[in-house]
Amino acid sequence: MRAWGRRGLRTSVALLLAGTVLTGCAGGGEPAADGDAAGGDQKLVVYTNSNSDGRGEWVTAQAAEAGFDIEIVGLGGADLTNRIIAEVNNPVGDVVFGLNTMFFEQLKAEQAITAYQPSWSDEVPQEAGDPVDGAYWPLVDQAIVTVYDSATTTDAPADVSELWTNPEYAGRYEVNTALGQATPQLVVAGILAPYTDAEGQVSDEGWAAVEAYYANGSPAVEGTDLYARFERGEVAYGVTPTGGIIARDEEYGTETAIVPSAQGVPFVTEQIGVIAGTDQQQRAQEFIDWFGSAEVQGEFAQEFNSMPVNEVAAEQANPEVVELVGSVQRADIDYAVVREHIGEWVERIELEYLP
Repeated sequence: MRAWGRRGLRTSVALLLAGTVLTGCAGGGEPAADGDAAGGDQKLVVYTNSNSDGRGEWVTAQAAEAGFDIEIVGLGGADLTNRIIAEVNNPVGDVVFGLNTMFFEQLKAEQAITAYQPSWSDEVPQEAGDPVDGAYWPLVDQAIVTVYDSATTTDAPADVSELWTNPEYAGRYEVNTALGQATPQLVVAGILAPYTDAEGQVSDEGWAAVEAYYANGSPAVEGTDLYARFERGEVAYGVTPTGGIIARDEEYGTETAIVPSAQGVPFVTEQIGVIAGTDQQQRAQEFIDWFGSAEVQGEFAQEFNSMPVNEVAAEQANPEVVELVGSVQRADIDYAVVREHIGEWVERIELEYLP
């Protein structure tokens, strides 16, 4: 009975998320029936918020070559976390990757993921994942930075906070108001960090900074890349993960520079874990062994200019990426406090500070 209900839920999710699902079937054919997928198992459902810019297609194709028949379902970080928690009593997904540590801590607290020690566990720093229970393991490190095109913009501020405190920059920087996504939440965490105590209480000065940040920024345009807005002269500054900078410069001919931040910048470590209750636990573990391996993460790093946490894979990373990630200071953010309070912070921002 449980297997039938799971199959029905898979079908429902595929229909509901048709616009964000990438299937591994060649030529867009029908999904393989149970028992016909690679390895004799049904298709693995892989949840991620890291399937943009061709990543989902690449993982699907590489997985197929390795003998995994997967279906990628992509959503924003917060939305994906909430979905997995909502499905905890009857899970649809088998594996989740790409979410940051904060979101994986939420999944762990809700017992929505299950512990597993991958074959490559000794190749990553234990503290980068979940050193207590091994419920999730690290894949990629990225800094969340504010950037501009130095070829066209010559009046960059000395510190990122000037963007929302100096009237000279009003309307010239992009703000992402989609607070169901991981990166906008990390931006909020970075702004509030200096004004937040150990209990998660934010000072009036902190809320004033958040209010000014949204009030003076130019809202992101859905479906429009930040660098396209640079090209059109709509904005001069905006936030992006370091992993996408080199590709954007190649595509748009820009010369990206990073706006300094005295408080440091948020870093995100993308993790991977087995979804609790999957009826393909062994196959899910085998996928994690494959995807997080030094070989695959090294190839992924070369393809997408990522910075692998896997120390063996890091040797294959683009030297420019290594230098870029190493050039910025990590912000002092208590992610345990952020995890506990981000929901209420987002709610206040949406009610009081967004247009």
